Amino acid sequence: MAPSIFLTGGTGYIGGSVLAALVKQHPKYDITVLLRNVPDTFTSQYPNVKIVRGDFDDTALIADTASKADIVIHNGNSKHEPSIRAHIDGLLRNGTPSSPRFLIRLGGTGAIADWADPSYYGEKNPRVWNDIHDIEQLTSLPDTALHRNIEKIVQKAAVDHGDRLKCAIICSCGVYGPGKGPGRAQSQLVPLFCDEIINNTKRAFYTQSGGNARSWVHIDDLVAVYIKLVEAAAAGGGNADWGLHGYYFTATQEVSQLDFATAIGRILKKHGVIEYEEPVQLPLDDIWKTAQKSKWRYTGIYAFACNTRTVSARARKVLGYEPKAPSLFDCLEEDVLAAVRRGA
Repeated sequence: MAPSIFLTGGTGYIGGSVLAALVKQHPKYDITVLLRNVPDTFTSQYPNVKIVRGDFDDTALIADTASKADIVIHNGNSKHEPSIRAHIDGLLRNGTPSSPRFLIRLGGTGAIADWADPSYYGEKNPRVWNDIHDIEQLTSLPDTALHRNIEKIVQKAAVDHGDRLKCAIICSCGVYGPGKGPGRAQSQLVPLFCDEIINNTKRAFYTQSGGNARSWVHIDDLVAVYIKLVEAAAAGGGNADWGLHGYYFTATQEVSQLDFATAIGRILKKHGVIEYEEPVQLPLDDIWKTAQKSKWRYTGIYAFACNTRTVSARARKVLGYEPKAPSLFDCLEEDVLAAVRRGA
């Protein structure tokens, strides 16, 4: 029997791309999505996908829908505790040791970013996180780490109910490439940088040496990790790691802020968006003043001055993950122009 799947974030960049891939690769899967607003083309694009109308605050609806699913794929608001608790509550209603339920939750490498430590602002941090070798540290990060509140809830459920609830966290890094879903088609980082350049600095930029580095993954490769985990869950768990060890980085490459800024400056100059292609070195005080639209005061530091260096070892080992998509620099011009057309 085909598995029943409940997916949230289906009109987002990542969740929408996962939905598109599931429908295309596994048309017999029984898929239900939670949507606050239904895009005009959604039902014609996905005629066999069921829709429940609601948002993350509709916890009774989420729990009830999750209780009918074999697998929950939860994307979206990374800080919303009631919704993740509702998913877990619903899955536990029918999960048994002989027929466990599965929860796949989207996290992010903000969890290991060094934004709280100024030691490496604008410089390369030698620390590279490995999702196998560093698993004990990854599952015991301080409460101040981004996404930690949700990760603690998921990991506690995995410990307390691991015989009937199998959990996995996909801890994605920076994502690039066009989305495939019915809603948002771009990630956040490239548009955020372009917005800052076009509307504020007028030049691509870095701080200090610009050696701070970020891991990246193409949306298609990220989705491939999702699909492999869903397929493993549909097979009763497969060879995947679940529970506390079900923690998956997705990185395929690493790029410094200086190289990132140099490439984007060149693209924006080529298309007449800015006058000078060479990036400028900004003082740290100016980096603190970037990304003013965000309510989090560290957004500019996190996006432009800190490190998120990771190795995707687990997905390669247990899922047979083999990234195949083009590199960030191969796709960057298309992403930048899409951001410019959207108004960055």
